[in-house]
Amino acid sequence: MTMRVAIAGAGNVGRSIAAELVGNGHEVMLIERSPKMLRPERVPAAEWILADACELASLEESNVASCDVVVAATGDDKVNLVVSLLAKTEFAVPRVVARVNRAENEWLFTEQWGVDVAVSKPRLMAALVEEAVTVGDLVRLMTFRQGEANLVEITLPPTAPYVGLPVRNVPLPRDSALVAILRGRRVLVPTPDDPLEAGDELIFVCTAEVEDAVRAVILGPDSADRRAVG
Repeated sequence: MTMRVAIAGAGNVGRSIAAELVGNGHEVMLIERSPKMLRPERVPAAEWILADACELASLEESNVASCDVVVAATGDDKVNLVVSLLAKTEFAVPRVVARVNRAENEWLFTEQWGVDVAVSKPRLMAALVEEAVTVGDLVRLMTFRQGEANLVEITLPPTAPYVGLPVRNVPLPRDSALVAILRGRRVLVPTPDDPLEAGDELIFVCTAEVEDAVRAVILGPDSADRRAVG
């Protein structure tokens, strides 16, 4: 399905998002208030608009109401919050994605401010560092829907109880799903017959409430105690 996407902020982040979406066949509009940042040659297939996305009139003239998604991608958290609020409350945009620049501001990016998905670069970078070096524990990679669901990763140690057994034998709790297995350079879509191997990176989507239960199933019931001692 082709989407119409408005991106507020045509810096490196905004342009990168635009180029990716255009490459996937979507219709993209970049809104930028600084003339020196207008560089249509960087993403020539996108529509470029010189305007302040924090102004209601600018969003009306840009026909933001016709967009399926608005991305607030500026380097200023205050601007991203205002853009998100206007997009959701004034133009009823179905999905609003906002960039969080400073970790201490992350708590503000909620549905009260019109944000459907908040992407925190500091949190994501920290999670990727943990994911790269952590074996035998659960690492939260990303949060969806204001914390209602999380993308988490567990790298299996050789001592994990289901190593060598097929996925069907793993009694995952309700509100959790194994969505991918990373094995070396391969990405596997898990089937019930796939055996788990030591060193596998298991990617789950689950609610925050069942993260401890997922950890206990995959790593063993005493994993929380080992984690506390560690």
